[in-house]
Amino acid sequence: MTAPAEAEATASLAGRLAHTACVTGRFTLPDGQVLDSYFDEYRLAADPQLLHDVADAMAPLVPDGSEVLAGIELGGVPLVVALSAATGLPAAFLRRLPKSYGSQQQIEGTPVDGRRVVLVDDVVRSGGQLLAMTRTLRIAGARVADALCVLERPLGGRTLLADRGVTLTPLLTETDLPTAKEGLW
Repeated sequence: MTAPAEAEATASLAGRLAHTACVTGRFTLPDGQVLDSYFDEYRLAADPQLLHDVADAMAPLVPDGSEVLAGIELGGVPLVVALSAATGLPAAFLRRLPKSYGSQQQIEGTPVDGRRVVLVDDVVRSGGQLLAMTRTLRIAGARVADALCVLERPLGGRTLLADRGVTLTPLLTETDLPTAKEGLW
């Protein structure tokens, strides 16, 4: 795809994402921070064509040599399934806490020990959740140096992850979304 065609495709996808998944209102994050806009990953996951198109757009971002894609509950799970289908790479699923029953696992799906794992999540803000999951994967023996997300909001996540040896690659940044440029979200 040529650079202008690629830019047009990215702008079109950004517009569809903004229309479908960007909502305004008062939203309190787990760390207590309050935002006046929110990227609703469930709206993205609920739209099969948009989810497919996002995965196709993210597939070229997966670093060469990657062996496993790991999705973080809950927003990263549908993304990692779609990205796994788009790339042919196996998937693992990360719980924030080990399951309290059954297998009592924190990492489900494809084994990660000794493998190059790429983290996948919906939105990166402060990076705390990705950092915690990086630790979990590294303790399990995975080699983690990359993370992908659909949307990066500039709240320090990239720097936090880089300081811990993880490169963050977003499909889009907040300023790529049409409503962000217009100050609406």
